Amino acid sequence: MSTKELFLEIGTEEIPAGFLPKAMADMEALIKKELENARLGFGEIRTLATPRRLALSVKDIPAIQPDAEITAMGPAKSIAFGPDNKPTKAAEGFARGQGVDVTSLQLIATDKGEYVAAVKKETGRPTPDLLAEMLPRLIATIPFKKSMRWGDFDVRFARPIHWIVALFDRVVVPFTFGPIASGDISRGHRFMANQQFPVRDFVHYVEECERHFVIPDPEQRKETIRREIHRVAKAAGGHLLPDEGLLDEVTYLVEYPSVVHGTFPADFLKVPKEVLITSMRSHQRYFSIVDDNGKLLPGFITINNTLTEDPTVVVKGNERVLRARLSDARFFFDEDRKVKLETRVESLKSVVYQQKLGTSFEKMERFRALAEGLADRLNPAVKAKTSRAAFLCKADLVSGMVGEFPEVQGIMGREYALLEGEDAAVATAIAEHYLPTQAGGDLPASDIGAFVSIADKLDTICGCFGVGLIPTGSADPYALRRSALGVINIILDREYRLSLESLTDAALGLLAAKLTRPAADVKTDVLEFFKGRFVNLLADRYPTDAVDAAVAAGCDDLVDTTARIGALAAFKGRDDFEPLAVAFKRVGNIVKDGTDAAVQAGLFQDVVEGELHATFLEVQDKVVAAVASRDYVVALAEIATLRGPVDQFFDKVMVMAEDEQVRTNRLALLTSIARLFGGIADFSRITT
Repeated sequence: MSTKELFLEIGTEEIPAGFLPKAMADMEALIKKELENARLGFGEIRTLATPRRLALSVKDIPAIQPDAEITAMGPAKSIAFGPDNKPTKAAEGFARGQGVDVTSLQLIATDKGEYVAAVKKETGRPTPDLLAEMLPRLIATIPFKKSMRWGDFDVRFARPIHWIVALFDRVVVPFTFGPIASGDISRGHRFMANQQFPVRDFVHYVEECERHFVIPDPEQRKETIRREIHRVAKAAGGHLLPDEGLLDEVTYLVEYPSVVHGTFPADFLKVPKEVLITSMRSHQRYFSIVDDNGKLLPGFITINNTLTEDPTVVVKGNERVLRARLSDARFFFDEDRKVKLETRVESLKSVVYQQKLGTSFEKMERFRALAEGLADRLNPAVKAKTSRAAFLCKADLVSGMVGEFPEVQGIMGREYALLEGEDAAVATAIAEHYLPTQAGGDLPASDIGAFVSIADKLDTICGCFGVGLIPTGSADPYALRRSALGVINIILDREYRLSLESLTDAALGLLAAKLTRPAADVKTDVLEFFKGRFVNLLADRYPTDAVDAAVAAGCDDLVDTTARIGALAAFKGRDDFEPLAVAFKRVGNIVKDGTDAAVQAGLFQDVVEGELHATFLEVQDKVVAAVASRDYVVALAEIATLRGPVDQFFDKVMVMAEDEQVRTNRLALLTSIARLFGGIADFSRITT
């Protein structure tokens, strides 16, 4: 059967840059689902995007849908046929609904008995007819963070659609979406080639786009921008300050990138470089330039969406805008330095953190006490500095600089603290306590920063749960999921041996006067919340069943739990692991809640009972010692030596003996074994 290419382009008003990468992935997933549902094979799928267009190419689609035999199951035979073996009304109704004669119904044997079925042959339809139905559906179901309607049309999309190109084997697939009819005409760059051009297929489309000043492939645009910004930075006497996030963003802001270099007065370099970088990046989408030592240079690189006859005009315009932004930053910096951070702390009393949880000052006092407790437990030598860092870490929130540039919270606190002569470790912790700011982001590098960060985030989580502000679905306005992952990652990174339950108790104790829910309920919910985040995080690193098995044995100490997960995952690679897991599952299934009785050797009736007990006693001390040193691989290896005696025991001994004493003794022996490995993992959760 011959195969053809599908090409689709959706031309729009400018779509926000952040929408486009996900839209590309969603388009690929949606077309796969549509083609699979239509029984159409397909080959390579490519998606492209610029601010004004989303495009899709699918190769190797058959020209005609293959025929199919479809079996629709109906009622059971006993319902479909009466005692006289004639069809009942149920059978007639089923046949009518399937569009077949009742005499053509067939009987099919299933695990639940015989059922009637309608077997229908479906002739394949021409692929263009199917595409005409599925493409408008695909366009309508691309999910965007925000969509809009336009005019009086009952359709939604990220931005108004101006044209649609839909081709199969170079022939237009006819359909409409709102007021737009599909065709074979695309358009060039809005300013440099604002004209229409015909499209034949994907290759021709890319060629014509580039002739009309559009680079439709985002990866090609990205590499073009990367190459050019490095070249321009070098020509300016420096190096580009790496910023992959900004590079990704500007890639989807332009259709035809051109790179421009500008400068700003060196006098602005007196302002902390983080402020300058943030101002250029967040407000203007400018790249920064540094020298060989990483010192910021008074220059910037920006990406335009057009080529200009006189680049100096563009440069001057960008420099003028940036000077205004940097002048604001310098003003706020100079004004902020007139008031010490310690004085600003008092102003937090008038800042409401959350209506039910009080002011930012009250929050600071709570997590300051938590941070001091962490220092007491883990590093008493830094308790005083931890307390000081916690006291000052929110003070910059009421500064002019952070009010204007929220992205530099913490960073300005650090800079102001250093300028005011605070201890460098305290100043560093002020900035570190916000870390991590994103998934996979940097973590605090000091104990002081880690203690304050954990305490702040834990207070936020317990406080919000305590007043009913619990994340639901995708709604998480207080970023509690991110905070929980932050706490988990810090604990794992610094290998803090902590009890999550004790930490939660301490946080809830400090919040007692604010809670609107019973503390016990809040504690249960918070611990489950942490457990869920922890399992999701570790499931990306280890086999899911190993994570579930270890967590089921307890996850109060996250470092210990992670060590057990790692050991179990490594142990799963052994050839003898599966029969070992099966044996331990069998032990667990029999004892369940366990038998609290001492094992009495005098009650053994079979030699294998004594052999199992002797091996257990020999292994027990070794396992306890290995667990104490968190060497769980060794512990599991020792426990594995029980497998042979356990198998022998089950082969030759009836556990549930009639004699109650003998039965209880055998259950007590198995309970001892189950509890030995049950502290490491719940083997019933291992997939075998």
